[in-house]
Amino acid sequence: MNVNYKLSFSKYIKKARKPLQLAIEDSVEVICDKPEIGDKKVGDLEGIRVYKFRFNRQEYLIAYQLLHANVDVNKLNINILSIDFY
Repeated sequence: MNVNYKLSFSKYIKKARKPLQLAIEDSVEVICDKPEIGDKKVGDLEGIRVYKFRFNRQEYLIAYQLLHANVDVNKLNINILSIDFY
């Protein structure tokens, strides 16, 4: 499995404090283990999934996209697009 991070996502993680970095890392591992876990978006955002997790009473959302390789159906590429909080 191949995981790609967008530049904005990488910058956010780099600036975050260590406990939040570890929580995000754990969430990305969950996404890699079960890529279908996130909620599917519809309309203009079709093809994007969102995984929600909580950290210090704050809800974070990780947007990601699944891409299947043309050569090998079992090989999966995940593009981590962004992170947001509510």
